[in-house]
Amino acid sequence: MALSRGLAVLFASALLITTFAASAAQPLFQQLLLTEDADILLEWGKRYLHGVLAPQEIDRAIELYCAAARLGSTEASYRLGEIYSRTLTGKTDEVLAAGWLTQASVAGSSSAARLLSQWDLTQVDVAVEPACVLSPAMIDRKVPRASPSATKTLIASQSKPLPAVKGPRSPARRDVERLVHEIAPTYRLNPALVLAVIQVESNFNAKAKSPKQAQGLMQLIPATAKRFGVADPWDPRQNLRGGMAYLRWLLDHFDGDLRLALAGYNAGENAVRKHGGVPPYKETRNYVRRVARALGISEAELGAVPTGVTAGTAQHRPSGPSPGWERRFFGPDTSG
Repeated sequence: MALSRGLAVLFASALLITTFAASAAQPLFQQLLLTEDADILLEWGKRYLHGVLAPQEIDRAIELYCAAARLGSTEASYRLGEIYSRTLTGKTDEVLAAGWLTQASVAGSSSAARLLSQWDLTQVDVAVEPACVLSPAMIDRKVPRASPSATKTLIASQSKPLPAVKGPRSPARRDVERLVHEIAPTYRLNPALVLAVIQVESNFNAKAKSPKQAQGLMQLIPATAKRFGVADPWDPRQNLRGGMAYLRWLLDHFDGDLRLALAGYNAGENAVRKHGGVPPYKETRNYVRRVARALGISEAELGAVPTGVTAGTAQHRPSGPSPGWERRFFGPDTSG
């Protein structure tokens, strides 16, 4: 059976390390820059950004992301846009960020389009080929904010509203749907998103129990139930509250990134942090795809759906740089 792409990238990365051990003529980082595999460059960029299995050095992450972007990696362009739009380097260059995010958006990144929607770019000279600028050379530049009406129109045109979850609706399922619509606003969650998670987790079976002891509608393991104050995981209302509390916590923790939040719900937030993204676990990757499919969208569209309002309503993110989850692992005062 062929290796998955994720395992292949890990194998190739290990091969690079072996090559370095065999020949110390060039540092490992310089060898990485010579590779023409965008996935390897992207993987190591994440490692250097988050200090996972590599020193925490943002400029090396920028160089690796730039090399991957030049090879056509849409995700690398998006991540560069994130870095430049936030204070991860101690400065914020929104003009440069807009260049990289535009490149990613043109390549099909709905997440990049969503970030771009906060700005009014009509009077801004956005570079077609944005530069790779390291932190010492960065300058602070701001882009005017888009008007609320323009932002609403743009988001509505780029985001696909969350549809109702399809499937046979038994009386028990209707009861669950009623509870979800009642409780979800308390946790700033879109009911359709919660229903999709329930469908994948338990198929609306309040008595479901997994071999790993996950219990109830939202399949809470005992540690998660305890963490979010669930005394009886078999009680539908308590189970839903615990699962929604965890899902909201994950969305806040990962700065609204739905793919990462779903991956964290399945594999745990520590696994997402360790791998700097969706973990390379077959179960987790299939889980994210299945939730997307339950919503009637592709996995790539998860970055554009409204997660915190009722279905069909555009979600507005606050203007200005948000406290990106990378800041939990990398800040101006953190040494690499």
